[in-house]
Amino acid sequence: TILQASQDANRFMPPSPIGEITGHFNAFIFNVAVLLRRSFLPRPFHVEPRNIVDEASQGRVSAEASALSSRVHYYGRLTASSDRLLAPPDHVIPPAEELYVYSPLGTAFKVKGKESPVKNPSIVTIFAIWNTMMGTSILSIPWGMKQAGFTFGIIILVSVGLLTLYCCYRILKSTKSIPYIDTSDWEFPDICKYYFGAFGQWSSLFFSLVSLIGAMVVYWVLMSNFLFNTGKFIYNYAHDVNMSDTDFGTNGSDRVICPFPESDHGGNCSIGAFYVSNNATQPTVFDQWWSKTNTIPFYLVILLLPLLNFRSASFFARFTFLGTLSVVYLITLVTIKAIRLGFHLEFHWFESTAFFVPEFRPLFAQFTGVLTLAFFIHNCIITLMKNNKHQENNVRDLSLAYLLVGLTYLYVGVMIFAAFPSPPLSKECIEPNFLDNFPSSDVLVFVARAFLLFQMTTVYPLLGYLVRVQVMGQLFGKHYPSFFHVFTLNIVIVGIGVLMAKFYPNIGSIIRYSGATCGMTLVFVFPSLVHMISLKRSGELRWPSALFHSLLIILGIANLIGQFFM
Repeated sequence: TILQASQDANRFMPPSPIGEITGHFNAFIFNVAVLLRRSFLPRPFHVEPRNIVDEASQGRVSAEASALSSRVHYYGRLTASSDRLLAPPDHVIPPAEELYVYSPLGTAFKVKGKESPVKNPSIVTIFAIWNTMMGTSILSIPWGMKQAGFTFGIIILVSVGLLTLYCCYRILKSTKSIPYIDTSDWEFPDICKYYFGAFGQWSSLFFSLVSLIGAMVVYWVLMSNFLFNTGKFIYNYAHDVNMSDTDFGTNGSDRVICPFPESDHGGNCSIGAFYVSNNATQPTVFDQWWSKTNTIPFYLVILLLPLLNFRSASFFARFTFLGTLSVVYLITLVTIKAIRLGFHLEFHWFESTAFFVPEFRPLFAQFTGVLTLAFFIHNCIITLMKNNKHQENNVRDLSLAYLLVGLTYLYVGVMIFAAFPSPPLSKECIEPNFLDNFPSSDVLVFVARAFLLFQMTTVYPLLGYLVRVQVMGQLFGKHYPSFFHVFTLNIVIVGIGVLMAKFYPNIGSIIRYSGATCGMTLVFVFPSLVHMISLKRSGELRWPSALFHSLLIILGIANLIGQFFM
């Protein structure tokens, strides 16, 4: 009975009529039991190992343990068990691994609870955040830097990184500001529900779905792109087809192309000595059946739609390590290309030239939208940091993870932008997916595309599983209510991806719209409002804090509005 009461933190054991000693003991057992689920810091009181007993021995309780028992018993007698105001404070209770049940006879029994989950050291936590945050946005960083201007793009990248880090820090600390409630198992939607009711819970879930579905749409567009170029490389290699005279770009072994030279790129449409002519050729049968927008998006349905209907995504979770390998390979590829191409930079602060963009451009909001999604991890940061072994280092580890992510984005963006060969090509030719600036015949880029295609094929069902869990769990209370429900949801998700891949395959715009939409609420508005409300309730809200967090809310809203006007 003692062990059962100590393991059940929510069950109250009424005093026994046998006697006052047993009644006091039961009251003490309850106060210890209700605290079993809390997180504890090291306490000054503990039971020495020689005083711990099992079935074979009956050791006596030490003087310190006896004093601790009296303290907890005293707190338990001050008020009713349902009132947490006079519950034993944290500094009185020992840590969970040193928690024992004390008998009125003077013996102590160690509480054998469930095994705690494995905790990760700081270095593992940092790289877990880095790996989670690294996604398809890295391919659009050079394009976003071009839209904002080289100098202004660097400033924006650093500024957005710092702002999103602060908002992520506010989410991480938000659970600590809720008194008298166990928030150890809460996520950010639970916090939003606490402060804003059902509206906060449903809106946070909705915008979390926006980020997930936006990522799935981007994945579908990119998989169509990578599958098209991979198949084209294999076909040309098998049929010994030379594509060097069909792409508008530079000469040499490390060719860089401009896929849409007919666009207004500042006067670089004329073909000079450094250009390769773009000869119009009649499309072959292969080109008709292997089209990036007309056929490939539909071919992917045959491959991916069955995978989305699996009950469990555990099989695909085994391939998550490929994300780290793909990012490392992309960084290596960028370094090799930059070394071979060299740097091509000229600084024109406010006016465009034939081959260079100004350092400050009015299209900067497109880059802020991309970066909002690139630095987005706010809906799962509480879960990631729970597994950190040293909880006191959470802020430091989060800051280091953001620093690592920011340096990775900065390195890829600066190197691709600086190494892009201008002249002869204009910087305006930098594509939303910078891999599109390299021909399909490039072996190093072919490996990157094939690698990313396989990685995204395994990650896409995981994203679909997360969408299914959130939607079906909220609507039906089950993650897999029936095959018909799941299949219908997957048809809708896949249909959105196919339509976007066919009619609007611009991953830069898709990323910035979805990033600005979900970022407005989950990155800027809700964290700022939660912090201000918690300070207001505790009487600690001051006008500098209110002004700063109100400014964050305005920036989040302006970031979303700016996507429709720039």
